[in-house]
Amino acid sequence: MDLGLTNLKVLVTAASRGLGAATARRFSLEGAQVAICSRDQGHIEAAAERIQNETGQQVLPLTADVSDPDDARTIVNRAAEALKGLDILITNAGGPPAGTFEAVSPESWEQSVRLTLLSAVNLIQAALPYLRKSDHAAILTLTSYSAKQPIPGLVLSNSLRAAVIGLTKTLANELGPDGIRVNSIMPGWTLTERVEELMTARAAQKGTTIADEIQAQVAAIPLRRMARPEEFANVAVFLCSPAASYVHGAMIPVDGGAIQAAL
Repeated sequence: MDLGLTNLKVLVTAASRGLGAATARRFSLEGAQVAICSRDQGHIEAAAERIQNETGQQVLPLTADVSDPDDARTIVNRAAEALKGLDILITNAGGPPAGTFEAVSPESWEQSVRLTLLSAVNLIQAALPYLRKSDHAAILTLTSYSAKQPIPGLVLSNSLRAAVIGLTKTLANELGPDGIRVNSIMPGWTLTERVEELMTARAAQKGTTIADEIQAQVAAIPLRRMARPEEFANVAVFLCSPAASYVHGAMIPVDGGAIQAAL
């Protein structure tokens, strides 16, 4: 199936590893022109080189901290200038730290609001002038299934991912008349570095092993396994593509059936 992504211009943030890197790779394999960013110049350049070597498509590496509003705006402008426009924006950022409500400091709340919610706000605000000029404009926010089913010990993620869902639904209503599609993916447990970090923290807290914690988590997933990053990326790229031109305002779980509550 031709997704119609050839030469479309894409910016994927927080893309040096994990879901962002997998999504950028999939876009590049589909023939899109891709810009990626990360806070670490060495890591993002290495990610761009890996993708280029595999796909034969040039990938633009940029350095930015998307929790900084000036950086967020600058990275969009630099990507759009280099690519000569922007059709698709993927808002992504590293997850906020683990912790229960009483263990999280006010400073962590403020930092996490900037990282998880305001980064999306600032990136989208900066991208809108470019997206309004596109015939295939799409925004995809990356959230978490914790927005629907809170995960123990992740009060920051549970709260702020839900806020991004609210933002996404609101933008779907406001930007739909302009032809800008807005969707969100709520990934479940996926074998990324971020999940390894969470499993390590759990194991240290409980006196178990990382393997024990992964096994315990997998037991609660109906498919009885964690996702691979490329499985997430396949859904993300389809949702942003012209092939999904009437999918709008959707909150898609890619979670192996982990969300159990009636919705």
